Amino acid sequence: MKKLLMAMLAAAGFAAAGAGEAAAAKGGDSAPAWKQTAEKAGGLVDDTGIMGFLRENAPDWLTGATENENCRYEGYYAATNAPKAALAYYRQELDGDGKTVYTLVCAKTGAKIDKDKVPAGWEWHGGYFDESGAFVPGHKVETLFGMPYGVGQAIMIPVCLLLLYLAIVKGFEPLLLLPIGFGGLLANCPLSGVTTPAMMHGGAIQIVAGLPVMAGGIVEPGGFLHYFFKFGIDTGVFPIMIFMGVGAMTDFGPLIANPRMAILGAAAQFGIFFALFGALGCAALFGGDFFGPGVDPLKAAASIGIIGGADGPTAIWLTSRLAPDLLGAIAVAAYSYMALVPIIQPPIMKLLTTEKERKIRMPQLRSVTKIEKICFPLIVLLLCAFLLPSAVPLIGALMVGNLAKEVGPSVARIADTMSNALCNIVTIMLGLSVGSKLACEKFLSGTTLAILALGLCAFCVGTAAGVLMAKLMNLFGKSKVNPLIGSAGVSAVPMAARVSNKVGLEYDKGNFILMQAMGPNVSGVIGSAVVAGVLYKLCGG
Repeated sequence: MKKLLMAMLAAAGFAAAGAGEAAAAKGGDSAPAWKQTAEKAGGLVDDTGIMGFLRENAPDWLTGATENENCRYEGYYAATNAPKAALAYYRQELDGDGKTVYTLVCAKTGAKIDKDKVPAGWEWHGGYFDESGAFVPGHKVETLFGMPYGVGQAIMIPVCLLLLYLAIVKGFEPLLLLPIGFGGLLANCPLSGVTTPAMMHGGAIQIVAGLPVMAGGIVEPGGFLHYFFKFGIDTGVFPIMIFMGVGAMTDFGPLIANPRMAILGAAAQFGIFFALFGALGCAALFGGDFFGPGVDPLKAAASIGIIGGADGPTAIWLTSRLAPDLLGAIAVAAYSYMALVPIIQPPIMKLLTTEKERKIRMPQLRSVTKIEKICFPLIVLLLCAFLLPSAVPLIGALMVGNLAKEVGPSVARIADTMSNALCNIVTIMLGLSVGSKLACEKFLSGTTLAILALGLCAFCVGTAAGVLMAKLMNLFGKSKVNPLIGSAGVSAVPMAARVSNKVGLEYDKGNFILMQAMGPNVSGVIGSAVVAGVLYKLCGG
């Protein structure tokens, strides 16, 4: 195939070079311009997507591949027993013909070192230097079943197309799954560079505080998804802005009218801790590197556990801080299970309740005054500030959006912007950023399968815990609670509440429990944010 492509490109080079050859001949230049152009065109075959899918190994900057004299991505030599003390590195220079060459030089003196006379005991540390000059070491890249890297990218294409199918045809969380799926497509287009980080090349390497740092080099810009991710996900800005929009679209009235429903929202968070301990069990069973090289098992477990809250922005916010390498799989799991609420929850609800319990009619909620709705976000924020400061970013963003909604016409433009334009723009960028983590080396692994399984278990356990808590409340409370609304304690707003209402109507067509179910539903949003703050403080804060 490569020979065929080279022949086609060479033919194109002959045609494109005709005019250049004629001009060269007229000017007396005897250089065969057509031959030079054909050689350049033939060399383009290695940069085609087809050859990318046939590639055996991941990019050199990712793996820290073995050094060579035409080193495209930098690294340094160091003694085996002193890996952080750079002894030699490749310096980018221009030779007499103006071509770029890489010369091996001593880090201390700058003197040239013969590549063939590298002292025994020196070890190459490959990777790349980011735009600030900090060294990012390469690591071993393994795909599922040891398949070639290019084949893994090819397999991820239909996986991402499946996400687009679920979003477009099935309507499963289309606002998020569509940009996530498309971001995954972009990330797995070989040699496209859309996720490549910004890198510094050709500078001098020095040791600063025991770490190699490059200075005076030229920065090569990264791909646009790299900047999306760095700006919005690494900083946590995108999830925070999404929470503003969620707050501006949320009515806390049902929770204010019946505060004890917050207990159901809290109970549904049990699934988070179930998955957390399950993930720790996987790490103990399969080894500390099960979640990836250098990934702390406890941080990974906390990030996987938050899937049980069924809150996508919260899962992204926490994972971006604790285990960013797992972000793609965790985000896909979180949003997939949110989309599958109508399929997953009804069997669990029916299994854990009797027909008599499903027919329980709850009293109509009292009307909530405007002053109560205005005071609620302020009180919640202050309580969070006093008791759990680490959750303030998420809770604060949620409450400022809700406050703008409840204040009324004087700030209607702000609330409208938060819930529409701002939320939509950020959703697009957040989805593409998360999709960029669906690269094959991150997604096609046993870790991903474990994450999907644990996430499903967490979601099911959270649903069951909410239902069982409602049944427990009926044992001690005077006014009965329809256990179906307990399943709405997971924070998939408002889908979980709608599903509870739909199941209830199947057994009593006059029993509308939607507003009652909204109480635990919105309390689940607060609960998952609080749990995320706790986990962040315990594991990484």
